[in-house]
Amino acid sequence: MIDQIGLVPFVGATVLTAIPLYARAVRGRNYATFGFVILALSLPGLLIAHYRLRQTAPVDARLLLDAFFAYGIAAAGAHLVGLVHARMRPTAFRTLVSIPGMTTVAAGALAGAWLLVMLPIRGALLALGFEPLLHTLAWVDLVPFAIAAASVATSVRISEEVVRIPLGEDGPADLTRQPVSRARRRAIRSPDASSLRIVQIADPHLGPWQSVEQLRRRIDSLLARNPDLVLLTGDFLTMEGAGTPGALARSLEPLAGLRGRCFAVFGNHDHESPAEVRAALAQNGVALLVDDEVVVDTRIGPVQILGAEYVGRGRRRQLERLFARFPRRPNHLRLLLLHDPSAFRHVPRGATDLTLSGHTHGGQVGLLSLGIDWTVLKRSGFPDHGLFARGTDRLYVHRGNGFYGFPLRIGVPGEASLLEVVPPQALST
Repeated sequence: MIDQIGLVPFVGATVLTAIPLYARAVRGRNYATFGFVILALSLPGLLIAHYRLRQTAPVDARLLLDAFFAYGIAAAGAHLVGLVHARMRPTAFRTLVSIPGMTTVAAGALAGAWLLVMLPIRGALLALGFEPLLHTLAWVDLVPFAIAAASVATSVRISEEVVRIPLGEDGPADLTRQPVSRARRRAIRSPDASSLRIVQIADPHLGPWQSVEQLRRRIDSLLARNPDLVLLTGDFLTMEGAGTPGALARSLEPLAGLRGRCFAVFGNHDHESPAEVRAALAQNGVALLVDDEVVVDTRIGPVQILGAEYVGRGRRRQLERLFARFPRRPNHLRLLLLHDPSAFRHVPRGATDLTLSGHTHGGQVGLLSLGIDWTVLKRSGFPDHGLFARGTDRLYVHRGNGFYGFPLRIGVPGEASLLEVVPPQALST
């Protein structure tokens, strides 16, 4: 049978058929549907791209091309099988199965979209009699795979930054992105007496791309910046992280020495394993704020921190109740932890000095790596990353310490930032 239909189509058909059947038998219909949809979005692009590349590849390179595509598709299938019993896997499994498998899925989805974009162009060239040009341009089928490879490099890279956020100045009436001072790889220095030093941990997504050891190292590196506060804005786990009791607690152990200075809110993914996240935070002395407040004394004075629980609906009413319950405290800097920045539109004007969010992964796809402040979310008006102003209110959207699932951070690296927040009274000194 393999000789009749070819190795890659055979592997693709086997994976598309066997994985959902196995998943349904062991884990249930919902996960079987999830696996089928992922494969159905990826495999057509992979199989068509493989066929087209094979037609133009040298004969002695076709066996290698077949092996490359077959391995990627098989790895994707093995990764999805692993998620039937989701847990953190050893380095060898992540390196040889999960990472190439998820990269293959991402490349297949991109290849399918790219082939659709190119279809009318190819049709027009063929209709105009430029068939030889089509063969000359066969290399363009490699574009989505080059993008997928570049996205892996961007996805695993994290930018170490010091971000200075001045507060108190009046800004535009509507939420507008503001220029922000970012110093990359600045040497650790003594705290500025006029600023509050905050480490924000956002969207670490413990899983194949973020191991326990890696997250611990990243937190250790951030804590070496000597922050006044560590604020965690949610989305700690993937399916693998959620399926491994105690993994998140081990990842967050560096925070245990900063009890009384670490505060967190839930993100949307945390509601998939709330008990695991609660236990990990509590074990390491991180206070979880569920529509609650805390007041902390710092070098620059008292700080009032409000934490908004993540909710999918009724956000306006939730935030109205939160601010009614906890009014501004005089002479306190007021911060809000809000996982999803789209809910910021429901924050009453003047209700906070600074809101910290994540969730967007910086917009996921954009041109930040080229120094151009653009992402796919920008035109929608969605606050994707960076600093925004609305009157005297400020919103900072963190690009995240990780990402979920597939390596589709294209041109938008994550960040590991120290935020130097300059309170209003310090602006005039």
